[in-house]
Amino acid sequence: MLSIIIALIVTGFVTMFVLKGYKAQAILMAGGIVLMIAAMLIGQDLPLPESASTGSQWLDVFQFIKNTFSSQSAGLGLKIMAIAGFAFYMHEIGASESLVRVLTRPLARIKHMPYFFMAMCFIIGEFLSIFITSASGLGVLLMVTLYPLMRSVGLSRLSACAPIATAVAVEMGPGQGNVNFAAEIIGIDVVDYVVQYQLVVAAAALITIAVLHVVIQKYYDVKSGHIASEHRHLADQADENHSTEDTQSIAPTIYAILPVIPLVLIFTFSKLMISSIKMDVTTAMFVSIVITLFFEYFRRGNAKKVIDSIQIFFDGMGRQFANVVTFIVAGQTFAQGLKTIGAIDVIVNAAETAGFGPVLMTIVMVGIIMVSAILMGSGNAAFFSFANLVPDIAAKMGIAPVVMLLPMQFVAGMSRNISPIAPNMVAIAGVAEVSPFELAKRTAVPMLGGIIISVFISITSF
Repeated sequence: MLSIIIALIVTGFVTMFVLKGYKAQAILMAGGIVLMIAAMLIGQDLPLPESASTGSQWLDVFQFIKNTFSSQSAGLGLKIMAIAGFAFYMHEIGASESLVRVLTRPLARIKHMPYFFMAMCFIIGEFLSIFITSASGLGVLLMVTLYPLMRSVGLSRLSACAPIATAVAVEMGPGQGNVNFAAEIIGIDVVDYVVQYQLVVAAAALITIAVLHVVIQKYYDVKSGHIASEHRHLADQADENHSTEDTQSIAPTIYAILPVIPLVLIFTFSKLMISSIKMDVTTAMFVSIVITLFFEYFRRGNAKKVIDSIQIFFDGMGRQFANVVTFIVAGQTFAQGLKTIGAIDVIVNAAETAGFGPVLMTIVMVGIIMVSAILMGSGNAAFFSFANLVPDIAAKMGIAPVVMLLPMQFVAGMSRNISPIAPNMVAIAGVAEVSPFELAKRTAVPMLGGIIISVFISITSF
């Protein structure tokens, strides 16, 4: 009982400090250290097994952090950094914008159906999130491209913002950090995780969210007195705005294929197609950046500038290490603290005593992730903090880890878009000059619908 009291107190303080704006990585890491030290003081488990110990239990706490940094930096961390570096480079050379232009051209045919137009914009945004993995980065890009189009067909500001704010809600594909993290914890290849587990759930969630967007945004627009047909701008307004841009700064249309190259390589050289050659996510990113450099040379004709531009890729890698990899290490440290002090055993035993089966326990874990993501404004922070607990809990409950991890991974991404303090929500609301709290009202029901269907499909299918 003492261990669970300490765990609850420390978790409460961690939550309080994060909500007050303290750096989440530092607070999570501090919470994990306190829990591990407390575990030793009350005679619970040790931070490291005897075979891996430094010889001092107290130093083992910091040795665990060092070991975690080493393993993550060389494995999952490198993968996430390479993805981010490639995404930064694609944005810098205009390839991301080219992909958006190509995908949005067919939308011109349905401009007379504003809410269906909006739903298709959401689907396109989700498709783009496979290649442009930053929620804030994609959101700002879509505010420049899709937002004017949605306003031109008569949608209100909030109705035009809602599908953009939720464009990375259904996190899928091998380019997402949470997806790679889930695959690593389960112990399977990320392509297998995407194909075998993600696709069915993602498809159901996408359809549900798109339909709910149409219903909810139209309801709120009508309630506020905004009738789309009465606010329709000239259909060519957005195109006219684009035509005034400096054409020299716009990337060629062929650049639309560049963000897609890594995905093509990953799926081509996998069990699905050519199994004799193995290509992981990191290698695919490096190959793709080299191909992109050749495109840039033929476009610009200046070898020195093209070679120097690789620094953008490296800078993107560094930023992701500071933001995401440190989150993973901090989350694992906090999770290790909870394990060491015995909180997980207490929770599982209490669940079994209360008659909780695997389904109810999965719902409890999903609820924890959901609340954490909304409070923190970050799906990554919530998922990285609690996903490491799943293998132990799943083993004690007698189920495969994927049964818990799959809905948790989807719910983490969706819950972030209910939070008015999430960076992508704040950035999008700022560009449109609307309140992030009003925007959160518009996204809440579609996200809750997506959460319910993703949990239901995950539990019933796997």
